[in-house]
Amino acid sequence: MRTIAELEDFLTKPSSQLINDLKLVEGDILILGVGGKMGPTLAKMTKRAIAQAGLDKKVIGVSRFSSGSLKEELEDFGIETIAVDLLNDEQLQSLPDVKNIILMAGNKFGTAGNEHFTWAMNAYLPGRIAEKFKNSRIVAFSSGNIYPLTNVVSGNCSEETAASPIGEYAQSCLGRERVLTNFSRNNETPMLLFRLNYAIDMRYGVLVEIAEHVLEGNAIDLTMGSVNVIWQGDANEYAVRSLLHCDTPPKIVNVTGPETISVRWLAEEFGMRFEKKPLFVNEEQPTALLNNASKAHQLFGYPKVTLQQMIDMTAEWLTHKGETYNKPTHFQERKGAF
Repeated sequence: MRTIAELEDFLTKPSSQLINDLKLVEGDILILGVGGKMGPTLAKMTKRAIAQAGLDKKVIGVSRFSSGSLKEELEDFGIETIAVDLLNDEQLQSLPDVKNIILMAGNKFGTAGNEHFTWAMNAYLPGRIAEKFKNSRIVAFSSGNIYPLTNVVSGNCSEETAASPIGEYAQSCLGRERVLTNFSRNNETPMLLFRLNYAIDMRYGVLVEIAEHVLEGNAIDLTMGSVNVIWQGDANEYAVRSLLHCDTPPKIVNVTGPETISVRWLAEEFGMRFEKKPLFVNEEQPTALLNNASKAHQLFGYPKVTLQQMIDMTAEWLTHKGETYNKPTHFQERKGAF
């Protein structure tokens, strides 16, 4: 896999399970915040699945579309687009009433010094959306950051683990969940809270960051010594299939891969592929941000793209100078400052 076209084709290829599940989903699908890193491929995968299922169902992508050519790219793919600022209530209310909502809009990076905007996007806006679409079903992207750091050897955080967010970004994500839960209960709106970390694409993500450090000879900070990851295509599929599992009060589902992965081991794996010795700083701490996604795997099956596949694809991508977004995940952050 060496080109954007090959990557996009692989990321958006629908599984038979997704195709079959979409046959059971009544109504069109509206994706709020389609302009983010995951939104375009989620929309395209959904459109491909609908086409292969022979369904008469629209996929509608909503974003500001303030720059670039994404609007035209999605429309060329057969996805309808609507350009709105979701924080403008008049524009939000102008959106069509659609049965299925996937809420991806939010803010993470740049929170420090701009906390008010993060809270508006992550906690206030979901309430307005929940009121607007109270007769829909809503899958809302959330974050594994709402959990506390957990001991690496004693078990990862499950959906039953009490939330204990560190820093204002994570606190605002919990705020999103609490606000949505309130409206779900009040309006009997079926919802699902999709607690994700960390999605992997060849152009960004934890694996790309670690691999780039090895390739460029930069030291890797081991303070956050373990991580969870999942292929972005698998995470997108889980999100769309989650439309069949919305409930009131909202169902909560952790979304990540099955492994607890050593950052040191990842660096050494890339070192073997690049024939370079990784450099490290600091030592692994006994705790890390780790989630248990066994409920998601029970609902949707194990991720189809394995960790070794992701490592191999990332190494090949960077070796052949594939395009990257240059947007760090800050997975090493232990104090919640984004």
